[in-house]
Amino acid sequence: MAPTARIPPVPAPGDTVGLRERARGALLGLAVGDALGAPAENMKPSDIRATWGRITGYVADHPAGTDDTEYAIFSGLLLARHGHALTPAHVEAAWHELIADRAEGPFRGAGFSERGTLENLRRGLAAPASAQHRHAWSDGLAMRAAPCGVFAAGRPDEAARLAAVDGSVSHDGEGIYGGQAVAAGVAAAMAGAPVVAVVASALAVVPDDSWTARSLRRAVTAAHLGERAVRSAVVIGGYPWTDLAPEAVALAFGAYAAADGDFEQAVLTAVNMGRDADTTAAVAGALAGATRGVRAIPGSWAAAIGPARGSCLPAMAGHHVLDVADLLAPGEPTLRGDEPTPDAFVLAADDETESSA
Repeated sequence: MAPTARIPPVPAPGDTVGLRERARGALLGLAVGDALGAPAENMKPSDIRATWGRITGYVADHPAGTDDTEYAIFSGLLLARHGHALTPAHVEAAWHELIADRAEGPFRGAGFSERGTLENLRRGLAAPASAQHRHAWSDGLAMRAAPCGVFAAGRPDEAARLAAVDGSVSHDGEGIYGGQAVAAGVAAAMAGAPVVAVVASALAVVPDDSWTARSLRRAVTAAHLGERAVRSAVVIGGYPWTDLAPEAVALAFGAYAAADGDFEQAVLTAVNMGRDADTTAAVAGALAGATRGVRAIPGSWAAAIGPARGSCLPAMAGHHVLDVADLLAPGEPTLRGDEPTPDAFVLAADDETESSA
């Protein structure tokens, strides 16, 4: 991997968007993108057009985040507890305490990578063996990696390291790379980096010859030609599963680059490309939300996002992404270890609150 220079976690000269606003933009943007894209998940653009024309807003009667949002909350709370001291053991304990050892919601653990991970954990496998399943390359880490970038604002390399630690329980190879790219991109955007630097930060933390890097380069190269060109450059035609991390992450960055960081355009571009639309729009929303801040999110879209319903992870019910953003925003007391850990995230296996300093 190429080394990544630290991007100072302060607004650029003349930039009036503060870190707290970017943190809230990133995580609320993720949830908004998730809710916008959920109805179009696994669809082709032609199917989307036949059903709704072009999606320009919510098409569900009761829009809400899916497993993407709930797993992002899960990862965010995990970071709020352990900070930079996060280890695979912490992540594994959290998966057991709050997912694997509890009754599951109607989503039953969510996607293929999560199902495989839960089955392995219940069989007694520990990380990294718990990540050895058929979908270790999925976008399940990418969908929950944005909190790492929020927490490590201005430090793409550290954000990528934290994402790899988080993903060690559930993903391997390209699945890890996809999560690292998202985390690094959000970390750069949190510091006010321009779109081109956000993309460069993502590419810098993954192997240059990886499928993820190749797909990312193709997507952003085609971005100026619009969403059809981005999709054509990245999508694996005829492959039935849409949760390929290299594909989903590249589509999300392509949408973000095509929109030049504009929030509304980025998420709608991702949604209307179909495939794993909730995840691609969630990632594009996190990147654009960190770039432009929470005020860039249309008010009607933001207002529809309430506390998590716990449809996938019952333990996350009642948590709001904005509260998680406030926990992770740099400089907050919780991150110094001198405030109580969020009550819903006390792990039986580790009773001591750790400092993230």
